[in-house]
Amino acid sequence: MTSAWRSLLRLAALLLLAALALQLYFLARVALMLVLDPQSTTFQRSEIWRLLAEQHKVLWSQQWVGYERIADPLKRAVIASEDANFAEHSGVEWDALEKAWERNQRAEQRIDKINEQLDRRAARSGKAAARNNPRPVVHAQPKVVGGSTITQQLAKNLFLGGERSLARKGQEFVITFMLEALLGKQRILEIYLNNVEWGEGIFGADAAARHYFHVGAGALGAMQSAQLAVMLPAPKRFEKRPGSAYVVGRASTVVARMSGVDIP
Repeated sequence: MTSAWRSLLRLAALLLLAALALQLYFLARVALMLVLDPQSTTFQRSEIWRLLAEQHKVLWSQQWVGYERIADPLKRAVIASEDANFAEHSGVEWDALEKAWERNQRAEQRIDKINEQLDRRAARSGKAAARNNPRPVVHAQPKVVGGSTITQQLAKNLFLGGERSLARKGQEFVITFMLEALLGKQRILEIYLNNVEWGEGIFGADAAARHYFHVGAGALGAMQSAQLAVMLPAPKRFEKRPGSAYVVGRASTVVARMSGVDIP
């Protein structure tokens, strides 16, 4: 065996050991959550740095409350809105992921056609006008939808960044299965509800309940819970108008679904 092949084998072995060590690190962190509440998440820490860089201050609201102190309507509303089969699946909804991928492919194809039309329109506007008043063509961007379960969202927020890649998605799957195997549904939901974002610097059910409705997490009613659940996909956008017609309308739909949802 040549020295080049031996070097490649050593490199491959080192990479394999590094990958294994990383998984053991994640496994140990997840196991600790059986007895310790996580103090922060990767997403929260990135938000703190962003706020410091942009605003030179951090206005933060978060208070951990135990599972039994979170209103059942909020648990039902979040599951109904984000992950209807949360109590049954093993962490990943493969059918939902496939449907989300297909929707994203169709969205990208539509956006490509729109951008081609924008480019042709800009070309027809005339070279002289472009020289006198050059304006770059602003291309549309596809709206990406996800098929992630509550457990997958928690895995990403706890340990991973926001970049989109196959490697990151694969790591998300591994951590998701660790969470499901070691913690169980009730603990997963408890950690999720105490760390999920509900607005800029607003994290967790209790902070959200007090900010939007001036009550604790245990006193939320069905409609209030549904409104908070509707905000989860885009909390920074919805926090500006938490009582908008869209949020209230979607919340009514969530309320109608809540009775058919099982909570752990």
